Amino acid sequence: MESQQDDIQILVGELRNVVREAANEAELLLLVGPLVQRMVQKRSWLGADMYKADPEMGYGTTLLHVEPDQSLFMVVDSWLPGRGVPPHDHDTWAVVVGVDGTERNLFWQRLDDAQRPGYAELQLMGEQCITVREALLLPSGSIHSVINETEHTSLSFHVYGRHLNYTERRQFDPENNLERPFKISPR
Repeated sequence: MESQQDDIQILVGELRNVVREAANEAELLLLVGPLVQRMVQKRSWLGADMYKADPEMGYGTTLLHVEPDQSLFMVVDSWLPGRGVPPHDHDTWAVVVGVDGTERNLFWQRLDDAQRPGYAELQLMGEQCITVREALLLPSGSIHSVINETEHTSLSFHVYGRHLNYTERRQFDPENNLERPFKISPR
């Protein structure tokens, strides 16, 4: 049986190939999704500590891998019951696959021209719930929020084109038309 790190390294190698060979971001997302779904099915990498979350923030982030140049950033996010994260972007592409439970993703469109620092107008555009092994493909520029509406902690596996703290990622407050930088602290 392969170890957790072996499975992670195999996935990293496959992702490097896809990033190198994909003709464009849309093709890349379509190729990455099934790779992550297969990884989620293996579950060899899954640990009980990944369910831990910060009660104040409502979520936790476990680092699985990041390349030395900050690309191919992989994490597992845990979402406490009834909690989530406000609208945000990633400033890179992302693939999210459900591991345990259900998470509800709301999709937003930015209406302003992004020229006023700290200001943003958003409009809710739609939603998608993902459960175990279901994939959410987010191209660069996507804005979404996440909530766990269940009574149990949910988990999702995330692959990004770049470490989120090395992008111009933003978090939004649509009620007050505000935006601010959004950094994370993976463990």
